[in-house]
Order: sequence, then structure tokens, then C-alpha cells
Amino acid sequence: MDSLAHPSSGSFDSQISFIKHGDLAQPVTIKVASFQGRLPQRPLTDLLDHPHLKHHGFQQALPSDLYVKIELWADNKPLIPSVQTAHKAFKSREQVDWNEHITLPIKYRDLPLNAQLVVTVYDIAGPGQLAVVGGSTLRLFGGKCTLRKGKQRLYLWKGVAADPHDASETPSKVGLKDEMGRLEKLAESEKSENLFLYIDLPRFDFPVVFSEPEYPLPVLSSSSLYSSAVPPTASAAAAQGSTSSTPAGSAHPSAEASLFTIVDPEIVRKNPVEAKHRRLVRDHRNGPLDRELKPNAKIRDELNEILRYPPTQELTTPQRDLVWKFRFYLTRDKRALTKFLKSVVWSDPGEAKQAVETLLPMWHEVEMDDALELLGPAEGFRDRRVRAYAVRQLERADDEELMLYLLQLVQALKFEPAPPPTSPSASSHISPSASLRHSHMHSHAHPRHSTHLRHSHASEQNLPTLEDFLVERSARNPVLGNHFFWYIQVEREDKTRSNMFDEVAKKFEKRIRELQPDDEPDRLDTFRRQGEFIARITKLASTLRLSKDARPKKIEKLKSALSSASSGLGTFSAPIPLPLDARISITGIDPEASSVFKSNLFPLRLQLLTTSGEPYPVIFKNGDDLRQDQLVIQLFTLMDRLLRKENLDLKLMPYRVLATGAVDGMVQFVPSRTLQDITFEYGTQGLLGYLREQHADPGSVGTYGVEPEVLDTYIRSCAGYCVVTYLLGVGDRHLDNLLLSPDGHFFHVDFGYILGRDPKPFPPAVKVCKEMVDAMGGMQSPHYARFKSLCYTGFTTLRKNANLLINLVALMVDGNIPDIKLEPDKAVMKVQDKFLLALSEEEAIKEFEALLNDTSYFTSVLDRIHSVAQYWRA
Repeated sequence: MDSLAHPSSGSFDSQISFIKHGDLAQPVTIKVASFQGRLPQRPLTDLLDHPHLKHHGFQQALPSDLYVKIELWADNKPLIPSVQTAHKAFKSREQVDWNEHITLPIKYRDLPLNAQLVVTVYDIAGPGQLAVVGGSTLRLFGGKCTLRKGKQRLYLWKGVAADPHDASETPSKVGLKDEMGRLEKLAESEKSENLFLYIDLPRFDFPVVFSEPEYPLPVLSSSSLYSSAVPPTASAAAAQGSTSSTPAGSAHPSAEASLFTIVDPEIVRKNPVEAKHRRLVRDHRNGPLDRELKPNAKIRDELNEILRYPPTQELTTPQRDLVWKFRFYLTRDKRALTKFLKSVVWSDPGEAKQAVETLLPMWHEVEMDDALELLGPAEGFRDRRVRAYAVRQLERADDEELMLYLLQLVQALKFEPAPPPTSPSASSHISPSASLRHSHMHSHAHPRHSTHLRHSHASEQNLPTLEDFLVERSARNPVLGNHFFWYIQVEREDKTRSNMFDEVAKKFEKRIRELQPDDEPDRLDTFRRQGEFIARITKLASTLRLSKDARPKKIEKLKSALSSASSGLGTFSAPIPLPLDARISITGIDPEASSVFKSNLFPLRLQLLTTSGEPYPVIFKNGDDLRQDQLVIQLFTLMDRLLRKENLDLKLMPYRVLATGAVDGMVQFVPSRTLQDITFEYGTQGLLGYLREQHADPGSVGTYGVEPEVLDTYIRSCAGYCVVTYLLGVGDRHLDNLLLSPDGHFFHVDFGYILGRDPKPFPPAVKVCKEMVDAMGGMQSPHYARFKSLCYTGFTTLRKNANLLINLVALMVDGNIPDIKLEPDKAVMKVQDKFLLALSEEEAIKEFEALLNDTSYFTSVLDRIHSVAQYWRA
């Protein structure tokens, strides 16, 4: 280590030396030494009330199987995957020593200044279950920016996992005096109730001091220095005479000059000069003058350009100042509210107060897409009064429209700010119904006369919250409440937010009890029976999936299980609403009409019996996360409504999907056949042969012997799904997940790849296969021309609603959607890029037309390879 030491002064080389942490290329190593303290044992009364506690390791007579989990965090984010100690059999309960060296997958030079060890001690709590003994966090750099070394004693917070955030609630030091700590370690007879973990950090020969990364500047060549020293006139003269004096093929010396960037480590810090400039520009004393300020024609064009920006585009400092300057003028434009809130400096109390108490009540009511954006995670929308304004706009939507956004609104609960510090919970002072009645009066008051909102900061507890709004509306509408119940159930499985959604579920149940009529079935009992039904189906599907029997044997076992009276699945004691669609009541399952699909996960095809007498077939999947399919189908349903609103029916058929858990769910079964099966059976006749067999019309020449209505449905649905799958970047499109129903509805299934992801190379942006075009009569037919026209019309119609779709995807960034989790910071931009918002409408149509005409022969070859692979797999 001597070679790495840096003398602090030429005259004190032998007295003061240190090592820069940026010079250490060694990996970070830690020695987990020992555990000190008595493991907490539950009293006998707790064991009687909770018998499962007897399985905890610290309740056993033998030594517990303790292990230590170590993480490294900085800036509220993990730096490395977690590492844990190996299993070790301890000699006794009093002597727990690991003495194990652990090497973390990170080097010392890569550590940030606020890096901290996150240590949690676990014990066994039963088969497949763990119990937290205690946790603690330790910053690797001390108060003088030097790396900690030697033995460290970490105070363990009993029963609490280590808090990895910067403002950790589980610090390793709790204010014990050093002398007391020394006595506690030395006194063998000391019987402390505290728990401690001892670890050893490496000792270096010199102190290790944190150092900012250094970026060496490139060395300029002599020719570059010469060229920079030559006056402009001389350089110009030299350039003019270079043709005669410079040999062919050689460059002028000034051409070797290169530009380079200088990294400024303080660029992310606030500039006091800019802050002073902002305060001068946005002086609150100019408020009365700004009320009458109106832009000229040039500035009005600049403001209109800013208002056309998509939700993801950041505003520059001059643009934010411009919006603030004309804030009173912009209150009449509903499009400007989100841009204005992004322009507010929320760290300035006076500016924030004027924004929410003066300007927000004056603003024209916004559209639904902007209201959804206000519920997002952006910094400008974290104020409780801003979110309350968004909730009041949601109240204008009926239950049918609210159903289209319910999935995202449940996710928006994750972005809700904490309740005011004056009360443990806002809902403890006001019921959801009372809060909504309060907001209802505000929503019907004229926006320019709602002066009472300006004093709402005095009673922030009375502000309507998104949680109360969803609970109230879901409790009053059984269909909406059914979906809300299952969305909440899935979120409760996420351990990181289970406590929050547990509280939401309790409020929902409480409100249902309050609204439950005496002469109607108990809705809470209905939810309980739905849960039991799904649990039984899940257990059956899991057993069949994991069994090694052949598919015919699985089908036989399925029918036997459904026929058994003990399963309770063949016939229900009373009808229950179908979780997939609460408008339908089911009475049981038909065993003979049920089967098992030929697939890797062997999903079940269940024929549900309904009170109306019409069977309702569904597919139940176990071992597959359907939350991504659920999102895609929900967005398809919304797009279908947007198109119909503009009198454009593209015959979309978004079937229903409901994720009942993280790895299981239910899908509506639509009678249809894959294009692969149709092509294999009908050969050269293709899809037209299938449609002629289902709906023949021999006298119809223009529709190739198919009923005109059926062919029209086929063409429209092909156009619709080409557009919607393009906008969401649906990938892995082959003939086995393109389906055609007997009445001509074409549709897509299996959305395991979205946002541009595809397992095959060079996938087309718009999926139009040869089989689809042949059924329209070829690329020269009038039907294909009409298909392209419908594609253009559908694309431009949905492009006008781009902000709504972009905001819905933005609310799902924390929704555990697989393809969004891969790149959450890029997911929204991928959807936005599909709308081609940077182009004019005419340019966007031309670009989309080019994508539609881009037929790749390589894709056709891959389709054939996939077909052969599926044939041999069968």
C-alpha cells in the first residue's frame, strides 16, 4: 500500500500520508464475525394465540440456523445483488460465530461517498419461511470522508429488516457511550437485552480518503496550439494558399485540432446566481401586474408550441419562466395546467402557495388525459391539493369510463403523498363518502368563483384523496368493485407495498359493510367465495401442470376432479359473480366440456355454467404472469372506445383477461382457429376457404364467395389490430398467435413481448403477413386498398389521443409489468415514439405508410421455421 500513499505536503511526507479510495482496485471485503445477545423468545401466551410461532428457530432448544444477508446501497438504490453467509451449524445458542469472509462484487474505487452496508440477520420460521431477527445499516465512509476500518459493532433493531434508504431508520449507532459499550463487551456476566453483530473491515496501512473521480484532459498537439495561436486573417490567408503550398493528400495543421469536453462535478448543484435570477424574474410583487399581462403574436406562438409538447418532454428554464410570466393568461387554456405545474418551483413556499391557492381554482377544467397525468409520480404533481384537483376531475367520469382507467388508478395509489403530519391518516377524520360529498360541491362550483379552495391549506385533511374516491365508487358499483377487489388482491402479494394495499382493502371492506342493503346478498361473502373458487382452481391447475403425466391423462384427471363432489367445483351451493366479468353469475363447471391445452404450462379450458344457461368458456393459467396481457387488453379496449367515439368501428374484439395473482389468472376463451391451423388445413385456399365454409355466399363475386358483412369484419379487424399492436410495440407475432373467428373477426393473442421486444431478429413494426393479404384478394385488390385506408384513419384518430395513452403507460412504471420493468425509464418514450408526434399529420401518415409497406421476406422465413418447430414439438 506504500506505493499508493499520497503525501499531503512536501515537508510532512513521513508524518501525514493517505490513500485515495479511487486508487484501490481491490474488491470490497467484509468479515462477518459473531452475533451477541439473547434471541427473543415469545411468552407462552403468544404461543397459545399464534401456534405457528413455535416453528421459529429461536423457540427451539437447539441452536438457531441464523444467517446474515448483506447489501450495498447508495442514493436509495442497490449497488450490487444481495450476498449472504453460508449455512453453519453453531455449537450453542450462546455462541454464534460465523468468522466468514465475504467479497462483494464491487471495487473500493467505485464506491460513492454515501455508500452504506445494509445488514439483516434472519432465522428460520418454518418450512420455506423466514423470521427477521434484526437489521442495521453502516456507512462505509465516516464523518471525515475516510473509509471505516477494523472491528465494527452494529446495533441490531429487533424484528426489523435493515432500512436501506439514505435517511435510514435502522442506524448501526444508537448513541450509547463508548465507555458503556466497552464495558458491555468486556463484562462476561453482562446480560444485555440488546442485539449486536460484529463485523471486521480491512485495515490499510494509511487512511483511505474518499476522492472525486478525476477525468484527465486530452493533450493538445503542437499543431493544434499553433492553429489556435494564428490570427483569423492569417489562417484565412494560409487556407487560400494551401492549394499551392500543401502537397496533395496532406491536411492543414489546423485540421488536427479537436474539441474535448470538460466534466464539471458541480454541474448538478444549484447555482445561486440562477436562483437569484429566478427570484427576480418571478417576483411575487408583480402578481397584480401579471394578471393583465397578455402575450404578443410571437410569444403566443411560442406558448402554443410549448402546450403541444407531449407529457414526457421537459421544459427548459426559459420556457418555464415564460409559462410562469403568462400564468394568469393561460388559466383559460385547459391544456396549459400540466405545463404550468411543471414550471412552478415547489421549493419556494410563496410560489407554491400562489400556484395552488390562487391559480389552480381559476383554471379551466382539464380533460381526462391531463387529470391522469396529475396523478403521476412527477415532482410537480406531489402536492396534495394538486392531486385533490385531479380527483375532482375524475368524478365527472361515469363508472363505465372509470373502468377503462381503473388498472392505472390503482397503480397511482403508489404515488400518493403521505398524510399530513398533524394526523395519522386523513381518512381517520373524514369518511370517504363525506370527503367525496365535499369535493362534489367544489366540482360543481364555477372555477373562477371557488375562492374557498384558497383557504384549504387550513384543513388539508378534508381534501379528497384518490384512495377514498376509488373506495367510494367501487363500493357503490358491484362490477367496478369486483375488478377493484382483484386488482388490490394482486398488489397485496407485493411485499414492498403490501401494508399500504392492506389498508386500502380494509377501507374497502368497511365501506361495503356501511352500504350493504339488508335484502341483498352479502358482497363481502361473495368476495370470499370468489377467493375460494380461484384458490381451488389454482391448486388443481398447479397439480396438473407439475405432474409428469401425458396430456390425455391430465385431461382425465381434470374431469375426475371437477366431477368429484369434494372439490366443490362441479356445482356451487349458490351462484357467484364471475371474477372475470361480474355481470355474469356462474353456478359450476361442466367437467365433460373442460380440457387441458397442448402447451408448456398446460392451461385449463373450463366450461363455466351460468345462470342464463349460456356456457362461458375460460382459460385458466397457472405459472404465467398475466399482468402484461391484462394491461395490453385494457389498452386495446380503450383504443376501441376512442375509435368508436369518432364513428370508426374497426371490429376489435378485446377479450377479457384478469390476473388473479402474480403467476396465475383467467382469460376469456373465444372460439376461433389460428392462422397456422387454417393454412395447414385449407392449403392454397387459405383464410378465404375457411370463411367460405363458415359463411358462404356463392353469388357474391366481389367478396370471393364470402358474405360481404363477414369479409368487411375481417378487413376492419385486420386494420384495427395492425394499428393497436404497432402502437404498443407487440412482438413475437407468428401464425400461432394470430387467430380468426368464424364470423370474420381477426385478433391477436399472447402478449409476452411488447414495447418493441421480440425474440426474433429484424421484426417488422407492423405485422401484415402474406396470409392476411391473400384473404383480401392480394395487394392490388380494392379490399387491400380499403384496408390501408382504414389503417391510416385509425392511426390518425388514436394519434390525437396520444397524451391519454402515454399517461396511462406512465402510471404503470411500478406495476410489475415484465417488459416495463426491464427499462422503466424508457418504456413511456417507446410508446410516445410510435405516435410520431414530432411530425405533422401528413408526414406521420407517410411514415406509417412506409412501415405498413415494409414487407420482410426474412420474417416469412422465420414464420415457416416456427411452423416446422411447432409441428415437430406436437
